[in-house]
Amino acid sequence: MQSVCQHVLSLLLVISSLSTHLTDGCSCALTHPQDAYCNSDIVIRAKVVGKKLLRDGPFGTLRYTVKQMKMYKGFEKVQHVQHIYTDASESLCGVKFDINKYQYLITGRVYDGKVYTGLCNFNERWERLSLAQKKGINHRYQLGCNCRIKACHYLPCFVTSKNECLWTDMLSHFGYPGYQSRHYACIQQKEGYCSWYRGMTSRDKTAINATDP
Repeated sequence: MQSVCQHVLSLLLVISSLSTHLTDGCSCALTHPQDAYCNSDIVIRAKVVGKKLLRDGPFGTLRYTVKQMKMYKGFEKVQHVQHIYTDASESLCGVKFDINKYQYLITGRVYDGKVYTGLCNFNERWERLSLAQKKGINHRYQLGCNCRIKACHYLPCFVTSKNECLWTDMLSHFGYPGYQSRHYACIQQKEGYCSWYRGMTSRDKTAINATDP
């Protein structure tokens, strides 16, 4: 009888853990924008001009219609992006875009010729990006796709190879996104090692032409 009770209790614990996992919603690891760029098939700047709920699966899929302003990555995958697909449920990492309001940086993967994105991808309103992030998306991040950004969540932490940059934003009380995320790219140098690169001083930033890349 005792073993039966223990079995029932274990089963209830499993069911409880499963329901907790389902109701907790989407969970994503912190990612530096450069990693988001390098790991994406498609990176574009676009304005979302429409959406439609497709009745496929238990929650459905949202199909966003976009007006592409510029493509930064993915020319070999898709010539021009007209639609972005995402899960309709935010608990399944579906992302919500405002219609006819903002330009967005959108990153995603391509499956069967369709572009998919979600909360774990790097999607942000264009005007909220820092100048360094815009320059990174335009050309700098691709220079560091052979580098590895190593996250440091607690001290001590060290780089273990010459192609690593130590990402310490998570140690700051300001939280994520932090200074390295907004202002630095991890670039491979001529000598073969990788290091953080900003490319301008704060004094330079006041004089630079801030035209969107």
